[in-house]
Amino acid sequence: MKWLAIYFKDPRDYQILFLCSFLILGIGARDWTLKPKVICVAIGTCLVTQLLMSFFLSKESPVGKSLKSALITSLGLSLLLRVDHWTTMALAATCAIASKFVFKVGEKHFFNPANFGIITALVFTNDAWVSPGQWGEDWWYAIIFAGCGGMVLKRVGRWDTTAAFLGAYSLLEAVRNFWLEWTWDVFWHRLMSGSLLLFALFMVTDPRSIPNTPIGRVTWALCIAALTFILRNYFYLSTAVFWALFALAPTTVWFDTLFQGHSFKWKVLSAE
Repeated sequence: MKWLAIYFKDPRDYQILFLCSFLILGIGARDWTLKPKVICVAIGTCLVTQLLMSFFLSKESPVGKSLKSALITSLGLSLLLRVDHWTTMALAATCAIASKFVFKVGEKHFFNPANFGIITALVFTNDAWVSPGQWGEDWWYAIIFAGCGGMVLKRVGRWDTTAAFLGAYSLLEAVRNFWLEWTWDVFWHRLMSGSLLLFALFMVTDPRSIPNTPIGRVTWALCIAALTFILRNYFYLSTAVFWALFALAPTTVWFDTLFQGHSFKWKVLSAE
């Protein structure tokens, strides 16, 4: 994979490549009923909203760089959110990008854009849903996601968040499985979810919206894992991970105040 480092010096280039690949894989191998028009609406709306809000409200990074983040958000929405009408996707995409400019402290936003768009669509429309089981439970999907996600996390430096979230959530599910005396295939069934892995590798690790310091990130991820476990097993929410992240996203501000650290800024990395 050394050739990738020559051409892809921005970690977001890897994210865009992998998310596009996952989208093609899902449509081709999993037979998703995902309309191309809806994908185009997600991408177009995110890019246009980013351009307009950057022009009027932001003095941050150059437009080219900010559009990469908007494209990543649109791909995340296309992978995870399902809608009956394109207008619902347009609403989700608009709110996702707008959240970066509205809900922030200083120059840092604290909601993950794709997560905010998903929750907005679920709350304010009647034709939006998330299908956690859309990837099935084939082990080779997990290997692909872990490998691709690992490459991104290596360059972003946020592997600690994924490790803390997956480790804590797996432990809680294992204890519950043991307590209820279920067979261990039930345990693996609950963990081998493509959507869960996508969340852990590409959403909960967004460096621009999570706590700045390692101790803050790990503590924050442990809280999300605990809340996810509670919402899934006691309130029976199949979309528990998304609600947990949304509910605890504002605590990023508190963790950054409690544990002082430098805010993350995207930068071009040299090839290794």
